[in-house]
Amino acid sequence: MPQQHHIKNIRNFSIIAHIDHGKSTIADRFLELTHTISSRDMQEQVLDDMDLERERGITIKSHPVTMYYKANDGTIYQMNLIDTPGHVDFTYEVSRSLAACEGALLVVDAAQGVQAQSLANVHLAVDRNVEIVPVINKIDLPTANVEEVKQQIEDVIGLDASEAIPCSGKTGEGIQEVLERIIRDIPPPKEPEDDLLRALVFDSHYDTYRGVMVYIKMTSGEIKKGSKIKMMATDKVYEVLEVGIFTPKEKPVEQLRTGEVGYFIGNIKNTSDVKIGDTITLKKYPAAKPLPGFRLIKPVVFAGIYPVDSSDFQDLRDALVKLQLNDASLHIEQESSMALGFGFRCGFLGLLHLEIIFERIYREFDLDVISTAPSVVYRFVLNDGTLKEIDNPAHYPDPTFIDSVEEPWVKCTLMAPSEYLGAIMNLGMEKRGNCLKTENMNAKHLLLTYRFPLNEIITDFSDKLKSVTKGYGSFDYEHDGYEKGDIIKLEIRVNEEPVDAFSCLVHRSKAEGKGRAICEKLKEVIPMQLFKIPIQAAIGGKIIARETIRAITKNVTAKCYGGDITRKRKLWEKQKKGKKRMKEIGKVNIPQNAFMAVLKAGE
Repeated sequence: MPQQHHIKNIRNFSIIAHIDHGKSTIADRFLELTHTISSRDMQEQVLDDMDLERERGITIKSHPVTMYYKANDGTIYQMNLIDTPGHVDFTYEVSRSLAACEGALLVVDAAQGVQAQSLANVHLAVDRNVEIVPVINKIDLPTANVEEVKQQIEDVIGLDASEAIPCSGKTGEGIQEVLERIIRDIPPPKEPEDDLLRALVFDSHYDTYRGVMVYIKMTSGEIKKGSKIKMMATDKVYEVLEVGIFTPKEKPVEQLRTGEVGYFIGNIKNTSDVKIGDTITLKKYPAAKPLPGFRLIKPVVFAGIYPVDSSDFQDLRDALVKLQLNDASLHIEQESSMALGFGFRCGFLGLLHLEIIFERIYREFDLDVISTAPSVVYRFVLNDGTLKEIDNPAHYPDPTFIDSVEEPWVKCTLMAPSEYLGAIMNLGMEKRGNCLKTENMNAKHLLLTYRFPLNEIITDFSDKLKSVTKGYGSFDYEHDGYEKGDIIKLEIRVNEEPVDAFSCLVHRSKAEGKGRAICEKLKEVIPMQLFKIPIQAAIGGKIIARETIRAITKNVTAKCYGGDITRKRKLWEKQKKGKKRMKEIGKVNIPQNAFMAVLKAGE
């Protein structure tokens, strides 16, 4: 039931919320209320279509959807909801989605109150001058406390919450008011100053049959089938084969006009040609300058991914390339390691991203893979002044040439009930963090601002934070530059041979503990051989930890009874010689599970 196009009747908005505060459920209610989806197609979390998204209750990709809503005043409005991911790893995607909106709903759980992620994303929205409408969800819960949450929104975020709408995504109560409020408070898209085509790319995905589908928000002009368009960041030119809107499924339309949100398909083969945040314009009448806010996205955490069975190498390559089609922020390069054979070095936006890619390789392509411990990008300044960026311990330069090393730091906001302050402070010290400030959010909750080295928080920080705060703590981080640090290479040797898969770059203060943990772990998982195996952790030439795996021995003197001790001694000496000879030629095969165990060591 679309009407004639009128920019005043369009509302573009997104939903900001902490994980599990119910934004996908609210989106479901919107789709029902506006009859975008018939009740028989309705299932929970319609917009989260990946199995993983449903299981973990998180949104990984942003999904746009266009709804037509007949307001109380009788006008039909086109409502474009751009669903954003909630997790800290996907901040850039969130900022892109917000750039495509004029307003945002801030959804806060009435039982849990404001949490760290909502805070971080609200700051993104405020920086972009997006109109924010606070909504308090889950008021049907027995523990809901609407007044206190309103107070929190005012104190912590600094928004006026006197008109915050209490609603329940589960029962549908108050959802209609939310839609009316969006129409009232969120401004329509700005009138363009000219008719040149400008469209912001805020996402893309790869369709096996039709190539890359590019999600766009029209800022000015119009785009239709047959338009010749140009991408401003890559200067590539394509012909548009189809344009359409999402009702959540793709639905082709004649054209997209100013203010609308939709997609287009050109004959684009590689997702790497589509940069998220880029501006699209007509080849014939190009816009003078692109829309603001584009930046190339850089991976933060690196890990090696290797097939368990080396014959799967080709399949793994295909799998990663396919995943990269849907996820432009995944960075891949090939590498090989002595212990693990051929594999790939992959760059991720953060740990959750790594875990999800891992899980998807396992599920969607049925491949068994192992990963090396995640590491961050260090900057090495060499004596001759050259700067090297290194994320792989195998490329560690010769220590005599290193002038200084810099490691990445992050600024971190932590929220937790005040009784856990001591535990969090201890955790902060253990992770080499420094506390910048402590604020009281209300009588019970604290807001702490910390700075941490990134490599301390990528492995297990969130798990530890959850366990010391009994699950009530939440945290969010943003990058905060590089600083000099004492970073060294910890090398693990098994039977005097260095095993590169276990080596890692660590801070000197942590090296000994980490080395000891890895050695102890290896002692448990490497099976006994017929000779003694030393396992050592070394920095340069200095051994800092050692464990020994005993040899399996045969009782050679069992047949001697009575008689002279020298008979036994002779046999023992003979056995010793044999063991020594065996040790010289012996090779230790490190079993697969040892690699997995070491990744978990020190946690």
